[in-house]
Amino acid sequence: MLNPHEPPCAPTGFNVRARLKSFVYAGRGLRWLVWDEHNAWLHFAASVIVIVLGFTLRISLEDWRWIVLAMALVWIAEAINTAIEDLCDHLNPDFDPAIGRVKDLAAGGVLIASMAAIVIGLLTFGPILLSRIIRE
Repeated sequence: MLNPHEPPCAPTGFNVRARLKSFVYAGRGLRWLVWDEHNAWLHFAASVIVIVLGFTLRISLEDWRWIVLAMALVWIAEAINTAIEDLCDHLNPDFDPAIGRVKDLAAGGVLIASMAAIVIGLLTFGPILLSRIIRE
């Protein structure tokens, strides 16, 4: 029986090789996300457009903070959603309403992050673009 006052496994010391391997694993996960997930392709295209627009419009450093935060939020949500969906599909490849609910909730999280990113984008780029349109 496990003792709740002891960690489940003995802690190990810091290991540079293990830390470097963790970056390799994380990179592999990002590669799978970008190459295998169609929604990630949309996020990638949107990220490129937003970055190009930010440089073109010369947005402020404060605006860049919000834009980077918004993009990161969407990418994190998409990665978590993909991990949940893959795990659910692995555990139960058959249709199951409970698993469908879990997957829908995870997808809803991505939708919330995406909508927040759109609002941040509109608040950042909207006034700049409107002032340029009105000026011309």
